[in-house]
Amino acid sequence: MLLTAVLLLVPAIVVPVLEKSKQQVQQDMAGAVAVTPPKAIGGNPFAGFSLLLKSPYLLSIAVFIFLYTAISSFVYFELKNLLVDFDSDMRIKIWAGMDLAVNMLAIGTGMFFTGRLANRFGLVVTLALIPIVIAAGLLVVAMAPIIWVVVGLQVIRRAGNYAITRPGREMLFTHVDRETRFKAKSVIDVVVYRGGDTLHAWAFTGLTQGLGLSLGAVAAVGAGIAAVWAGVGILLGRMFHRSHGEQKTDQQ
Repeated sequence: MLLTAVLLLVPAIVVPVLEKSKQQVQQDMAGAVAVTPPKAIGGNPFAGFSLLLKSPYLLSIAVFIFLYTAISSFVYFELKNLLVDFDSDMRIKIWAGMDLAVNMLAIGTGMFFTGRLANRFGLVVTLALIPIVIAAGLLVVAMAPIIWVVVGLQVIRRAGNYAITRPGREMLFTHVDRETRFKAKSVIDVVVYRGGDTLHAWAFTGLTQGLGLSLGAVAAVGAGIAAVWAGVGILLGRMFHRSHGEQKTDQQ
């Protein structure tokens, strides 16, 4: 209870400080240059789909998101099926404990580790780190589908996404223009993300109930998907840094 109360007080302290910093930055910018308001983005509401399909960079981001939803679904349903043997009170305690661990780990990692990781190793490592950890974890689950191994994997996956993978993923969109950011990104975040959730839920059901695979066998499939996910993350990181280098060269 005390810990929860302290966590609830954090935004009350942090938000005013951030707002004051934002106002100061805006004042400095206004004093330095005349800020021209950006033009409204018009055009076809379905332009995001064409922008996505025409760009290998955006398609790679979409594949990265799609594979992330696959791992999310597989780990979640693995955990859900393993929790069937526990009573309701125990399941509530496990889920609550995971939420607390995820929040604390994500906050600590985001504050003290993410920036250092991205600055030192770049997006290649930042995007591939959690997929590699998940692939290794799923291999362990494939050999020994134990509830606490899957619980730990779920905590790492969620905290790692909040603190490392998602910030790295958002950085990828700093190298696209405004129209692409607001149109194609919406397609990726809504259609690819939510559509992937649905498709992979069906895929998990098909593997377990349709083909009759055990949870260990499904975990092995998930490990393979996570390995591909890591590979796409490495590719995206290289594409990002290559584009960043080209932009620096053009500016010089």
